[in-house]
Amino acid sequence: MRLIVQKFGGTSVQTREKRKFVIEKIKQALEMDYKVVVVVSAPGRNPDPYATDTLIQMVDEPKNRNERRELDLLMACGEIISSTVLADELRRSNVSAVALTGAQAGLITTDDFNEAKIKKVKPDRIKRELVENDVVVVAGFQGRTEDGEITTIGRGGSDTSAAAFGASLKAEYIDIFTDVNGIMTADPRVVKNAQPIDVVTYTEICNLAYQGAKVIHPRAVEIAMQAKIPIRIRSTYSNDFGTLITASPTDDVGIDIPDRLVTGIAHIDQLSQIKVPIDQDDLKAQALIFETMAEADISVDFINISVDEITFTVPNKLADEVDRLLTEVGYKPIITRNCAKVSAVGAGMTGIPGVAAKIIKSLVDVGVQVLQSADSHTTIWVLIKEEEIHKAVNALHEAFELNKKVKKK
Repeated sequence: MRLIVQKFGGTSVQTREKRKFVIEKIKQALEMDYKVVVVVSAPGRNPDPYATDTLIQMVDEPKNRNERRELDLLMACGEIISSTVLADELRRSNVSAVALTGAQAGLITTDDFNEAKIKKVKPDRIKRELVENDVVVVAGFQGRTEDGEITTIGRGGSDTSAAAFGASLKAEYIDIFTDVNGIMTADPRVVKNAQPIDVVTYTEICNLAYQGAKVIHPRAVEIAMQAKIPIRIRSTYSNDFGTLITASPTDDVGIDIPDRLVTGIAHIDQLSQIKVPIDQDDLKAQALIFETMAEADISVDFINISVDEITFTVPNKLADEVDRLLTEVGYKPIITRNCAKVSAVGAGMTGIPGVAAKIIKSLVDVGVQVLQSADSHTTIWVLIKEEEIHKAVNALHEAFELNKKVKKK
């Protein structure tokens, strides 16, 4: 049985007119002799009636474990509605289809309600249904515990569901359909001449996603990478190739990929930089500061540690809480609010000298001050003032010639 997984986001299944494009994409796969597992998100976005955020607004913020459990029951409704409606419309279009909840499809999770982690997938029910049907439509974003409790798996959960089902079913590939035609070299709202990326490696897209690119959830990419299943990011409303995510750019995809140091520029805004001066002789300071953050369930990022100072970032909304917590344990944090992290991502920079120098020079040339920096094998990060995002991202995009179109063979 040849099988693929297709995932459709909330805007793609929002209305009957939009679902016609979804059905057309499914029929195209069937014409190529594939069986199709379709994973769907809740329809639309807030304030649409069945969007997840709209459903959440129907109840107060949960305060204990039992309420979090019941919130998952509520949040799971949107995807179930999408799957049921789409399966019905497929049958009306003479396509044999059946709808399943995430639990019925065999997605088994931990009992961390609202943020459950996938433990395993038991796809036996899907396999049985595919014997009688060409399409199985699965509600994304949700699963069940070993004890049968309904759970949801956090933001980006439908992407992650699609990858998990693709891996367990050994799908040939996974198509993630959205309202954009693939991944761009930068946010097109910031860089007007941002270009589509035809092929990108798993590692590159994971880094781009973690650093602010929001086209696909990084956990979904990690699952597909482990299973060695290619992913395509495509538009629901066109037949363009989109972006292929794979182990490495190859000649057989029909695209000429030039040598490139940097694949894309991503950014995250609304950050606060926290600098904590410490006594060089206070060896316990480093541990105490991070333990204080962990105990308050505050995730920190962009960490730099020296003998006399610890620096990290948190979202703006947590800055006051961090200030209070650190003051209570005897430190005097210096807080710079309204910062942004800009990241240059590219597998080609590994082991190549001068990339960091080019980044810093490009920023200095346009008058952007670097507040902090760090790097890995495939990513270089800089922290800047949020008001300078436009200048910084455009400068780096131009410096690495990402505005040049890649010609297809």
